[in-house]
Amino acid sequence: MADLTTFWILTLGLAFLVAALLALALVRARSGAEPAAAYDLQVYRDQLKEIDRDLARGLINAGDAERIRAEVSRRILAADAQVQAETEGQGQPRLPGLVMAAVSAVVLVIGSALLYLEIGAPGYGDLALADRLEMAEIARSERPSQQAAEDSLPPQPSLEQLSPDFVALMERLRDTVAGRPDDLQGQILLAQNEARSGNFRAAYEAQSQVLRLKGDAVEARDYTDYADMMILAAGGYVSPEAETALARALELDPENGPARYYTGLMMGQIGRPDQAFGIWRQLLVEGPGDAPWIEPIRLQIEEMAARAGVTNFSLPQATPAAPGPSQEDVEAAEQMSDEDRMAMIEGMVAGLSDRLATEGGPPEDWARLIGSLGVLGREADAIAIYNNALEVFDGEPTAIGVIRDGARQAGLIP
Repeated sequence: MADLTTFWILTLGLAFLVAALLALALVRARSGAEPAAAYDLQVYRDQLKEIDRDLARGLINAGDAERIRAEVSRRILAADAQVQAETEGQGQPRLPGLVMAAVSAVVLVIGSALLYLEIGAPGYGDLALADRLEMAEIARSERPSQQAAEDSLPPQPSLEQLSPDFVALMERLRDTVAGRPDDLQGQILLAQNEARSGNFRAAYEAQSQVLRLKGDAVEARDYTDYADMMILAAGGYVSPEAETALARALELDPENGPARYYTGLMMGQIGRPDQAFGIWRQLLVEGPGDAPWIEPIRLQIEEMAARAGVTNFSLPQATPAAPGPSQEDVEAAEQMSDEDRMAMIEGMVAGLSDRLATEGGPPEDWARLIGSLGVLGREADAIAIYNNALEVFDGEPTAIGVIRDGARQAGLIP
């Protein structure tokens, strides 16, 4: 606190000193500058001396000398009067100069202080790159643990939207898994459903059992699920424990998108926005545009670029969402017979299915396809697409929740 007070005293003192010098330059009398008439006056006085010398040498007669001396004297009086007029009141500052000096002082002192508060960091010196890197490493090594981060969060509201049936099923699932702690499938289901219910601490605790039970068969997405649940439990904060899980996922799969996204998020949190920006920009370039991590990156990368000092970054245009039926299509369908309408729906479903099979798509499109197949009575196809979607989005709890909603609408799951 004392150092910060000293800093502001010195800063404001220097600002006032500069403002005072500027004001003095604006209002002080121009004592060092003589008027032009003063030069003429000196010339005329020299001419008087020259007349006397010419008369003494006999170059001019007394009558001419007197006449020339009278003319020069007249000019001396006129020049002297002009000098007096120009210097009169010169030492008194004029009102415009005073106003300009006051405005300049206010702008300089207050403006510089406000500008520093906006773009500066009071209390911190101009750190060298090595010092900044060292501070980032210290922040990384000394940041709060997962438990400390969770304890610092306010109590989370209960999820009232959960149906009584789901709550009852969760209680049964918890009791079953508690009685069979080595049941891998049970732990997987428990972790996924605890995450769906918003109970992320219980979710990552169950996922830790999944990691234990899988042993050498563990995959990168198992670790990213574990880290994702911990990060959600900590309110978006990447703890050292989550970082360890992310590092393990990247060891198994260096191209893992969720692990790379969260690693970038962590870099931003510890004071390395340059690293975060580099990771996120590369993920944007690689795509795909419908990957779950792309939209969060698009929402944050411009701020991260600014923090990293990148001024020429331009956010690339987002990949447009898959088009749905137009109003004309809906109106046309209303005029069709039942057979024609079903044929049109079949065609749209087939087109969506082909696109997802060849190009992929967001989880919302997969859920829409599953629901449409259920409406058409093609339950076997809906189940096949549902299982395929679970494999495509394995390790992404949010996407899995969207897929399950589509399956629930199709009547595949309760």
